[in-house]
Amino acid sequence: MSKKPSKPYHLDLQFRGHIEGLTYLDSASKPLCHFFGGVPYALPPLGQFRFQKPRSLPPCYRYGTKRNPARFTGGCGLCPQAGWGGKIDENTWDEDCLQSNVWVPVGEAPEGGWPVLFWIHGGFLQLGTPNDLDPRFLLSSSPLKCILVAPSYRLNILGFLASSTLSSQPTFSANAGFWDQRLALQWTYENISYFGGNAGNITVGGYSAGSHSVFHQLKYELDAGEREKKIIKRVMMLSNGPGLQPKSLGEAEAQYEEMLDVLKIPRTLAPGEQLARLRALSAKTLVQATQGMKMHQFRAATDGVFVQPDMLNALSSGAFAAKLKARNIHIMLGECADEHFVYGTWYPPSSPGLQSLYERLCVDYPAVYVRAILSYYFPSSSSTSSPPPLPHKFNNWQHAFSHIYAHIQIHSLLRGLSSSLTAHTASHLLHRYRIEWRAGCIDKKYPKAWGATHTSDMAIWMYGNGEELSAQEKEVAGEWLGPVAGFLSEKAEGGWVSEEGVRTLKADGKIVFEKDNKGLEEEGSGVWDAL
Repeated sequence: MSKKPSKPYHLDLQFRGHIEGLTYLDSASKPLCHFFGGVPYALPPLGQFRFQKPRSLPPCYRYGTKRNPARFTGGCGLCPQAGWGGKIDENTWDEDCLQSNVWVPVGEAPEGGWPVLFWIHGGFLQLGTPNDLDPRFLLSSSPLKCILVAPSYRLNILGFLASSTLSSQPTFSANAGFWDQRLALQWTYENISYFGGNAGNITVGGYSAGSHSVFHQLKYELDAGEREKKIIKRVMMLSNGPGLQPKSLGEAEAQYEEMLDVLKIPRTLAPGEQLARLRALSAKTLVQATQGMKMHQFRAATDGVFVQPDMLNALSSGAFAAKLKARNIHIMLGECADEHFVYGTWYPPSSPGLQSLYERLCVDYPAVYVRAILSYYFPSSSSTSSPPPLPHKFNNWQHAFSHIYAHIQIHSLLRGLSSSLTAHTASHLLHRYRIEWRAGCIDKKYPKAWGATHTSDMAIWMYGNGEELSAQEKEVAGEWLGPVAGFLSEKAEGGWVSEEGVRTLKADGKIVFEKDNKGLEEEGSGVWDAL
């Protein structure tokens, strides 16, 4: 980030002290936006604080002084993780990663302060970083002007280790990554006014696993009632849905025991001693261990604290819709047309066949839901041991995995959420979209044949995301972002609601409102009913 043209930018955070960031410049030295990289929102989660809830900064915490401001010109620490394909590069890691990147438009803020977009990055909850965002041109050249806060949070085994064995330990918390996100959101609410933001106008948005996280953050706040501050004004759920009810702590125990075996930690040890040994190991040892496990994905768990056991029932019964209407919280949610191409590359089944597909999906989801979903797609099979013929819609077993995985994560579950809200008179809160177009810069990342696949639309949402858009592409992205800017504003909830149809960016760059794709709607309804 610091290699881009810039100059120092000093900011007084009042009781939090003084910080120094950057003002990014264009080639003519014109300011684009201000940037503060890696601003701590919590104390370091190191040593005995690994696997615990994050700890708030104390009231007396100051970042720096006027004479010696704290310099935040780089980025957030990278939570230890295996990269795409399992690559491990510990030299890039920093377990002290509970920080946020803050991007601020130049110029005078509107009355009340800039709208705030609290952005949760994606990565299957296993990898990723907010450092990949580059909204310089979004904030300087597009219709969308807001403060963007993007936190780093704990991932994989460090953020989502869960176990019924450890649940009795007062210094252990499941869903630590979700608690990190919540504390970062609270920090934003309490401090964003010092950056020129409006704490009363915070939109929580995210992409992929970030979108999945957005749903859980929203449901947590709605369920908490008066126990938590009402921070969330509206949400953006991009290319992910609510997901399935996460595994219970009991179901997560099998993964925990496998992890103990890989790490050669005796299961016979007392829970407190097991936890102490896990904290004594290096982050590299832990991450490497996950790569040797059959249950290699560490995801959210139904712990009854952050994640309640009523998730799907709350959607189908109308309880979620009622709470949403009471707060008048609007939801933007949608998809890309060809999500499955990327999903098919994420730890595909080890061999063809229904049994292998079943085992792979059980890594992510409770077995009862996997059986229900596979019964929908393979109704002729009474068990996973008797191999059924592939349905005509699938070219091969790899295609079956990519299609079903994308429907669980995105297509079917977002339609389930949409239909449940519509059934309970909350469709006026929905803003559905679909993207079938992609910018030319994506050709460097994905084959053209993959079309508008997962994450290809980040070049739209972030107005290039650091890549140069052509003049025509800028027109397309700008037209798409206009109503999004309205959505983030307190004065309007965006330029469309679901009663008008799904706002669709067609492959030719034109934007239309159309009915939902009939095939996707029917499949989504079938999967939702099966669940």
